[in-house]
Amino acid sequence: MVSLLLLVALLAAIFVGFNIGGSSTGVAWGPPVGARITNKTVAAALMTFFVFLGGWTVGRNVIDTLGGDLVPRALFSTEASIVVLGFIGLGMLFANLYGVPVSTSMTAVGAIAGLGLATGRLDYSVVGSIMVWWVIAPILGFWFGAVIGRYLYPYLDQKFALQQSSGPLVTLDRSGLLPTLRMGPGTARRELVSTVVVLVIACYMAFSAGASNVANAVAPLVGGGAIGVDSAVILGTVAIGLGAFTIARRTMESVGNDLTDLPLLAATIVMVVAASITTVASALGVPISLALSTVMCIVGLGWGRATRPTGAADLVRGEVEAEISVNAVTAETGEAVPEVGEEDPENVQDVQQLFDPSSVVRFVAFWVIGPSVATVLSYATFVLLPVPGTV
Repeated sequence: MVSLLLLVALLAAIFVGFNIGGSSTGVAWGPPVGARITNKTVAAALMTFFVFLGGWTVGRNVIDTLGGDLVPRALFSTEASIVVLGFIGLGMLFANLYGVPVSTSMTAVGAIAGLGLATGRLDYSVVGSIMVWWVIAPILGFWFGAVIGRYLYPYLDQKFALQQSSGPLVTLDRSGLLPTLRMGPGTARRELVSTVVVLVIACYMAFSAGASNVANAVAPLVGGGAIGVDSAVILGTVAIGLGAFTIARRTMESVGNDLTDLPLLAATIVMVVAASITTVASALGVPISLALSTVMCIVGLGWGRATRPTGAADLVRGEVEAEISVNAVTAETGEAVPEVGEEDPENVQDVQQLFDPSSVVRFVAFWVIGPSVATVLSYATFVLLPVPGTV
């Protein structure tokens, strides 16, 4: 019976990791795949490798937090771990049905917190420090995006915007003794450098996803001593990789966070900011949502770009000349970049529709509702049912 319960717990962890792979791969690799820089199979392989690196290094800190700091390790019996992982998986499924970038980390914290509340052994100081980061992360994402959008984005767009040629990026020259790589016909050096940068950043995004999300699939099992940390990281990586090679093929096309519709430069900026915030938090052992910082950075980048026609003094007074819209990042830069406060307001108004403002409200609502529902349901389950190890 024990071995059967352990098998069920491992399958629950694989289910959670599988869904994480489907969601996170789209966020990290949607822009490069959409821009035809790489294909889905290569993207899935790179995602799996860098998720493993993130989980094996920085991700151990998050496993410690979820698997032993929020509640005592003794509470994670195999049965309790199955219940917690079940609520994490259901939370992801519920959010995915509504097309919302799901916060696996926040749902995981909610499910584990419900266990701690039901048994009276929740460490409130740890919960408090985690929730402080949940407030800080989207604020940082927004303001990093806003500053870049207002003061740097047009210059970056002018110098580094990726212009793709129609032919292959590189070719293999077999005329010499050894085959060598050469730039393809029509490939400019700028295009080659920009492409490599985008790929490196996507790998960095995958690393941050592993650092944050591997723990969500395996922390309860590690906390209860069902498997060791090394085995857990490998299990989580395999599950996430399975999702990357299967269901992520669709999410890399649609990309749940609307990154596909962004200019590739804007998507790259968002990826760097969101991945950096997530990696730093993970290094501190804080479970945090990659989607949280990603979406708010998109909003901030668009807000900053849209306020460029307004001077600093008028902006402080709220006298904004242009319509504030995330869609402003699609505005054309032109050959010369006007100074802040001197740009034509019409340049950032008649642009491609990227982001429905109501989506932001829906995202934020689910960031509150998701972990709250997970906490309530987990608490009710452990109070009403005699789960071994918690009574």
